[in-house]
Amino acid sequence: MFMKKKYGCLLQDENISRWFKNMCRGSEITANVYLRRLGSFCNEKKITPQELVKLDKRKIYDMFLDTVTDMEKTYAGSYTESVIKSVKSWLIFNDIKIDKKIIIRGAKDTPSLKDERVPTQPELRKIFLSGDLKARTICSLIAHSGVRLQVLGKDKGEDGLRLDDLPELKINNGEVNFEKIPTLVKVRASLSKTKKPYVTFLSAEGCEYLKEYLEMRMRKGEKLTGQSPIITPKTAKKSFITTINIGDAARNSIRKAGFPWRPYVLRSYFDTQLMLAESKGFVLRDYRQFFMGHVGDIERTYTLNKETLPPAVMKDLRDSYMKSQKYLQTIETSKDEDEIMKMFKRQMLLVAGFKADEITDEELELDDEEFQKIVRERLTKQMNGKNMSKQRAIETEDVEKYLSDGWIYVNTLPNSKIIMQSPLSF
Repeated sequence: MFMKKKYGCLLQDENISRWFKNMCRGSEITANVYLRRLGSFCNEKKITPQELVKLDKRKIYDMFLDTVTDMEKTYAGSYTESVIKSVKSWLIFNDIKIDKKIIIRGAKDTPSLKDERVPTQPELRKIFLSGDLKARTICSLIAHSGVRLQVLGKDKGEDGLRLDDLPELKINNGEVNFEKIPTLVKVRASLSKTKKPYVTFLSAEGCEYLKEYLEMRMRKGEKLTGQSPIITPKTAKKSFITTINIGDAARNSIRKAGFPWRPYVLRSYFDTQLMLAESKGFVLRDYRQFFMGHVGDIERTYTLNKETLPPAVMKDLRDSYMKSQKYLQTIETSKDEDEIMKMFKRQMLLVAGFKADEITDEELELDDEEFQKIVRERLTKQMNGKNMSKQRAIETEDVEKYLSDGWIYVNTLPNSKIIMQSPLSF
């Protein structure tokens, strides 16, 4: 367990060490913060933690009040509250509970965040392009997958996201490809703040950055396996990058792009953009929470004592993310391209035997798998004799001949050809 030298000596005391290790089982980051706060408080009061627990409650309460009075002149109320909370944790561990109310002005204020906001999509694009391939990959994983910084690399660099955690990522002959995009990202229980596994996805844009980054590492001679870290540290002393270094890489990109924000704003971007997608009906609130690793209805229902989501739920999660992807990505999909795809799908449905008034936007927005399914079903229906309809795309000058033979006009294609349907279906 990592601890800065200034207060590391406190751990030589068995009782303090037990308190610290107990907190580490919940969060090593919190444990380190609490130990620093306790050490700082005791230094200021010229007392040891061991001596503190021997004082009567009234004396301790007075010390708290004096601390608040002194600190409110210089520090934010939220920082003062953090100090008091840390010391109280040590006292409670020693069966000492201070019940009297301690009023701290601005305890819930966050002055360093008052001017902070989430970036727009163009601003996020600027952040991506301000960093190298490694920083770009880090930023895209946080902003497009919603993972916490410590998922990519834990506090001491002892673990982090691995290639095996992206099961649809495949490497062949030095080339990275994805079986499905958006691609699945599995967050193991050991990386999850809630200590429970969950899944999220990485966008097409994020997959492209990750592909470039991994291929660059292979060109430099690194041999990648399923156990290889997604993000590597600058030096080879440890296999995994630390949370601090993840934050540094993201922060440097944000600063180079000209913004004063913290790295965590990238995760707030994911939350905010999916909230917009939720308002449009593309993703459920429960799904948004689940992608971010929050405890919610899905987590309680499907990951309690088991790590596999039902296929139907997994498919719905992927479909929801795919529909929401346009709110996350910084590379806009051409509207013309979308319209061309819809036009192509409409033509396919007409050729398959659908009438023009049967086709709705819902069919045109289906993913490829579902769309192919309904086309196959209609074609099969025609071929098995239930509907002997037949359609042809003909030149304009042949329309009169087909009409005289009883064929029915269906639609006009963009290339000016005419779709006609045989009289057998009427």
